[in-house]
Amino acid sequence: MSQDLLLLLEPGFTDPKYPGERFICPDGAPIEGLLASDPAKTSRLDIHRLPFAHPREAVIAALDEEHQSLPVLILGDEHPVPAGAHTLGDKHFVTDTRRILDLLAERHGFPKVH
Repeated sequence: MSQDLLLLLEPGFTDPKYPGERFICPDGAPIEGLLASDPAKTSRLDIHRLPFAHPREAVIAALDEEHQSLPVLILGDEHPVPAGAHTLGDKHFVTDTRRILDLLAERHGFPKVH
């Protein structure tokens, strides 16, 4: 995988426990805000917004069944693996929102968090 892969919950997702209501992910919202701040830079990433329901087949295919939490940034091989990244086989990934924001700035030129 050459590009970084960013998996997020789709904004406005539904949860069967709360019929008729729509939600955003509190961890994904700051990432969505950063992506919206400079849409031209999003072409440097492979971004997928996924439904809330489990199993999340796209996450299972990218990582495995035990790592379905979102957001997740799965690191491509275009940049060195940063300190603190999780490793699963030959894949490296980050799940902490603040670290994802930092890596989007470092690896893809988005503005840094102050």
